[in-house]
Amino acid sequence: MPDKLLLVDDDREFREEFAESLSDYEVIQADSGQEALKILARPNEIDLVIMDVFMPGLSGTEVLKQLHDNFPGLGIIILTGYSSKDIAIEALKGHADDYLEKPVDVEKAKEIIENILAAKRTPGDQSSQGIKGKIEKVKHFVERNCFKKVCLEDAARSVCLSPKYLSRIFEEITGTRFTEYRLKVKISRAVELLKKSGYNIDQIADKLGYKNTESFIRQFKKITGLTPTEYRKADKKKIRK
Repeated sequence: MPDKLLLVDDDREFREEFAESLSDYEVIQADSGQEALKILARPNEIDLVIMDVFMPGLSGTEVLKQLHDNFPGLGIIILTGYSSKDIAIEALKGHADDYLEKPVDVEKAKEIIENILAAKRTPGDQSSQGIKGKIEKVKHFVERNCFKKVCLEDAARSVCLSPKYLSRIFEEITGTRFTEYRLKVKISRAVELLKKSGYNIDQIADKLGYKNTESFIRQFKKITGLTPTEYRKADKKKIRK
């Protein structure tokens, strides 16, 4: 199954020509930063975003910040029509993986794309085959989409299995039910946000797709033994020591 790329540029002719040159990949196109964010907000298997810096509406650098904050692990390449290194440096500081200048050197672009994808692939992507490989892909799918409301049906669709069969085989192979694994991934991301961000508890709950904060707090305590507030206080004390 080919890697999936999201190509974001307001120049339709450029998008179509560039997408045609990337025939080894499945390329999804968007003509604006807003459209790209809508596509990524849904459960998906997009591995890499290639995005122009200068577009109407949200600029590439503005979208870049949102991508970094909301879609951890997503590969990002910035496109620029200018040779200014300042723009590229700004993009890389904003956590893009690399940049390409227009007109794009297709062979160079392919090399950069493959290097980024190779660095982000899980061992399951590279070597696992059969049902175990599918389970590894499901786990990666859940981790990548942890900030969205992902259900068993979404995960099953990503590996072309029935939800009922996936549910059974997932527990047999991992020793954990799908819903438990999904919850542990969400709580793991919550821990990262509590440690590394300034978001309050309500914001973290909302970011992780919870309809109410109380549900998030209850599940967090079930997994960690502490409420999010208690966890953050304990972590700060540990850092001061």
